[in-house]
Amino acid sequence: VITLKLRLQSFNREMADALDFHSISTMEISAYIKKHATKDMRVTLVTSDGRVFYDNMHQNYRMMSNHRNRPEIAKALANGEGSTVERKSRTMKQDYFYSATFLPHQNIIIRSALPYNDNLAKSLQADQHYIWFALLSMVVLTLVLYRFMRRLDYNINKLKIFATRADHNESLEIKDLTEFSGDELGEIAERIIKIYKRLERTRKEQDTLKRQLTQNIAHELKTPVASIQGYLETITSHPELKESDRQLFLSHCLAQTERLSSLITDISVLNKMDDGQAHMKVESININDFIEQIRKETALDFKKQNMHFEISMPDAIIINGVASLVYSIFRNLVDNAISYAGTGTTVRLAANQIAGGWYFTFSDNGPGIESRHLTRIFERFYRVDKGRSRKKGGTGLGLSIVKNAVQLHGGNITASNVSGGGLRFDFNLKNDAVINTVEPTP
Repeated sequence: VITLKLRLQSFNREMADALDFHSISTMEISAYIKKHATKDMRVTLVTSDGRVFYDNMHQNYRMMSNHRNRPEIAKALANGEGSTVERKSRTMKQDYFYSATFLPHQNIIIRSALPYNDNLAKSLQADQHYIWFALLSMVVLTLVLYRFMRRLDYNINKLKIFATRADHNESLEIKDLTEFSGDELGEIAERIIKIYKRLERTRKEQDTLKRQLTQNIAHELKTPVASIQGYLETITSHPELKESDRQLFLSHCLAQTERLSSLITDISVLNKMDDGQAHMKVESININDFIEQIRKETALDFKKQNMHFEISMPDAIIINGVASLVYSIFRNLVDNAISYAGTGTTVRLAANQIAGGWYFTFSDNGPGIESRHLTRIFERFYRVDKGRSRKKGGTGLGLSIVKNAVQLHGGNITASNVSGGGLRFDFNLKNDAVINTVEPTP
């Protein structure tokens, strides 16, 4: 019925738009209906006072009774349109479905009708199937859209909570930020929050490392400064001090100033690597020359400790890098061995060529260190034996410089205990390392 009503109303509206009933002839009306109306469609034109002035199926339409009280006409006058289901026509003696449309601007009513028979019922039944299919499709589509919008709203609310808490520096470790829907938006939202949390953790770790580094530097500077101050106060407050004691105290002051100088130099080198290498000069380096220079510089220290330095390296090991940093790698390893390998030990340095660079092994046959220290000896200011390290004059930064310099030249370094005693360092340097910023060793 709804389909039939819509069909007839559509015809009425189209006919009203196409024809001006104040100036058109009945022949023109008949021609339009013949061209546009469906088979068996009856069209009646009625004035607003109920007088019929045209009917395409009843020649004596002027003799037809007043239609003002017909249900469909009365509804059309009251509401603009009206319909009647299965009302038998008084003139055609047949059941019709009527649909009337009132045109106020022309002051007439267009009434169209179709016989309500088996053919129409079958046609309407087919249309009803289509309507039910359309309705079912709309319901399914609505449910799908509702589910999608619900997920979308759920994820957006979670992101809103995340943004609000992040903006107010509140904790993000809450249940509302751990579960999202399993769609693409939920996956993206989870990734955003994970990245933000990772950045926050990194920032906090860096802040912690900076505080620890500042505290360590202050502590390392405090000890030699306090020693120098104590010795100088003793000298100035005791003018009667023996010359031999005065010279002894001054020599201690000199030793502490040398320690301060070494500490400042090491901190400067680390800062230079942390801040980037834009101003570092990359050049061709003969590592053999550096090793020979270090051997000569430390010969007296090796002799005092009754230690031996064995070198097993090919001639002319050439790489491109930062000369001062490559020198620091080998010098710090040698100084570390002199300080901690022990009297009468042997230090060995070997090198082998590998694809794209060189592989180095630096070892000693001293006491080694406990395994729990191996993963931390490259940290800044980390000492296996703090008291002994300060007594030896170490800054606690040597191995950190070594690791950062090795990484800067495209390599990696590891430390391990030698079977039977001793400490071993394995590292590699590339022939043509691209000098990049390295992650600072804590």
